[in-house]
Amino acid sequence: MKNLLKSACNELNLNINDNQIDEFLKYKDLLLEWNEKINLTAITDDREIVLKHFVDCLTVCKFVDFNNKTFIDVGTGAGFPALPIKIFCKDSYPTLLDSLNKRINFLKTVGNALNLQNINYVHSRAEDAGQDINFREKFYFCVSRAVANLSVLAEFDLPFVKVGGYFIALKGPLLDSELIEAEKAITTLGGKIDKIENINIPFTDIQHKLVFIKKLRQTPKQYPRKAGKISKNPIK
Repeated sequence: MKNLLKSACNELNLNINDNQIDEFLKYKDLLLEWNEKINLTAITDDREIVLKHFVDCLTVCKFVDFNNKTFIDVGTGAGFPALPIKIFCKDSYPTLLDSLNKRINFLKTVGNALNLQNINYVHSRAEDAGQDINFREKFYFCVSRAVANLSVLAEFDLPFVKVGGYFIALKGPLLDSELIEAEKAITTLGGKIDKIENINIPFTDIQHKLVFIKKLRQTPKQYPRKAGKISKNPIK
């Protein structure tokens, strides 16, 4: 697995060192251990964890240097993409937000085991934290790797981004069908699509897309709306 991770990073022109590789493998072992107790991932094969989780998350680092920057991962789950980014960009300042405290406990265990510094773990729903003055428009980057439609993700995520910062969505190959629906939501929330990067995950036939949405102005105070309304009634 060490050689696989190193080779995949080389394919992406990412310079990963042996210590970071060891940290990823410890992360993998903890993920599999905890996955027997709580639902963290459907992917349990070592090779697939390395490629479909770790390398997939690291593709963001081809385009962004997170060092010395604050960023938040909304709905981080098992830590994707925030923890791989943190392992690779040691001087970054991530906030990991999730609505399930069991997952937060797992993330703290990983952070402690790898001696990762300057991580903020937050147990909260995105709708609540997005209205909290401690988190609202406080981050230069917001990252999200989720299956939700982009119009829904935008309302969850853009309220966290400060003006001039970016919301970065890791999306699958079906993004094009979401873009038209999401355009009004992104504009309403103060953002604009800056660029879209096509990604091939090394040593797989998987193609993903990274959507970079720049925050041009403050998000109106009524967003994000209360829990349940965002998914049931997306901005259109």
